[in-house]
Amino acid sequence: MKVTRNLSVLGENDRPLVYDVFDPQVSDKHPVILFCHGFKGFKDWGAWDLMCSAFAKAGYLTIKFNYSHNGGTLKQPIDFPDLEAFGNNNYSIELRDTTRMLDLITSSNLPIDRDHITIMGHSRAGGITTITAAKDKRIKKLITLAGVADYKSRFPSGTELKDWENKGVMYIKNGRTLQEMPLYYQFYQDFIAHENELTILDQATRLNCPHLIIHGTLDPTVSINEAYRLKQANSLAEMALINGANHVFGAVHPWNRSNLPNDLQRVVQCSLNFLNK
Repeated sequence: MKVTRNLSVLGENDRPLVYDVFDPQVSDKHPVILFCHGFKGFKDWGAWDLMCSAFAKAGYLTIKFNYSHNGGTLKQPIDFPDLEAFGNNNYSIELRDTTRMLDLITSSNLPIDRDHITIMGHSRAGGITTITAAKDKRIKKLITLAGVADYKSRFPSGTELKDWENKGVMYIKNGRTLQEMPLYYQFYQDFIAHENELTILDQATRLNCPHLIIHGTLDPTVSINEAYRLKQANSLAEMALINGANHVFGAVHPWNRSNLPNDLQRVVQCSLNFLNK
């Protein structure tokens, strides 16, 4: 296996999409997995490296990347030096960035099988990947990890929403870096302007590719009820519940061990069972 790190391609507003490639190097054409991180996430978080290595060892060329407006930069892809970009991020930008990564994959000289592209999204990116898979025929399989089923309910309402509009910005605390991270009101405006496209459950009904829904039964961040809602929207979807698992399947950042946490190992095995059918 060969791992190439911190490559880049231009994303939204000429900000870089920084990505890593895990190449199994076992054949001329490998099936592909594109992994997409969630809110306040980044490609190098926790045990994502080990997870991608596990997929590559199983024969899947695996790519993980940072969204262009996740707050990271090419020189500092892990921390969040670019809070202005973070504050100006929105779901539409992440959808376009995801398509850019698919364009990169399908137009590259990487040793891939273009007929076997899987997209995988964690948490917030569970919605992004569901919406993308509903309209992009290049995607042959979809896996969502602790994926959200509804974006609208996550926005503030009432006086809190009005306060956000009046101030133009609200802040959320990053427990790891202790930064006050801005969210500009454009985030909500963009959602309202594109609500039809960004309604995850509606898009889930339009999926024509196999979908595996993986969720921890003790997820405190995204309720397991959201997994059931996704399943209800697409009766053909498969669901794998990881008993006792939290939102990040037992991982933390940094992850300094050489092995995957048990729950994330179960995620890998469930994913491989689904992919190898």
